Amino acid sequence: MKMLPEACVANILSFTTPADTFSSASISSVFRLAGDSDFVWEKFLPSCYRQLISTSTHQSFSSKKELYRCLCESILIDNGRKIFKIDKLSGKITYVLSARDLSITWSDQRHYWSWSHRSDSRFSEAVQLIMTDWLEVTGKIQTGALSPNTSYGAYLIMKVTDRAYGLDLVPAETWVKVGNGGKKIDTSYLSCLDDKKQLMKRLFYGHRDQRTAKNEPKVRDDGWMEIELGEFETGREGGDKEVVMSLTEVKGYQLKGGIVIDGIEVRPKP
Repeated sequence: MKMLPEACVANILSFTTPADTFSSASISSVFRLAGDSDFVWEKFLPSCYRQLISTSTHQSFSSKKELYRCLCESILIDNGRKIFKIDKLSGKITYVLSARDLSITWSDQRHYWSWSHRSDSRFSEAVQLIMTDWLEVTGKIQTGALSPNTSYGAYLIMKVTDRAYGLDLVPAETWVKVGNGGKKIDTSYLSCLDDKKQLMKRLFYGHRDQRTAKNEPKVRDDGWMEIELGEFETGREGGDKEVVMSLTEVKGYQLKGGIVIDGIEVRPKP
């Protein structure tokens, strides 16, 4: 059977997806060679990849396919203040904004917050809450930096220290706002009740459960925890609107401490 020329196969693959190109390598040597070509992987790379690489410590790649694989594993960009990543099979974009890239009320005051290097973070610094009754964390990103026509979720990446206090008494408000659109406010606790506290609440309140927020932190694969702030749609390609993501707890006047903030992740919803 006569095979299509390699250039023709490469052109066909460029109109498919990364997942299709990876799987087509098993068809024949022609598909494997075509699927390794820079022509194909150039089409799958984000349009801004040259600018991204220029702000990263990774700047040398033997091929566009190697570059694509590196972006799938994630790279630090913008002087280490952000993480950029693409999904291996879909090519969809994910960003992680570091704590230094967020607006955190009074984070420059040492008696409220403490900045330090952490071995469990890819960023140079994370920030730990010492004590406050006014918690306000805000991050911003442009829809044009993300994949078009995609549903995204925003997640606060955090941990709770052994000496944390005041995190499970008053729920925080979470919301995401795109452009001039409205915002849907949700609520989440900043820590999970352990078994002992759950038992004490049941004994004290009986069936009158006072824990009104429906969300609480969930454990991530990397050992951190995350709180979903909200979700949004990016819209058509070429559109560019500001996305504001926020978590606040300013109404309860409850002293709290012991939360460590690593950043905010913006990733495609499943």
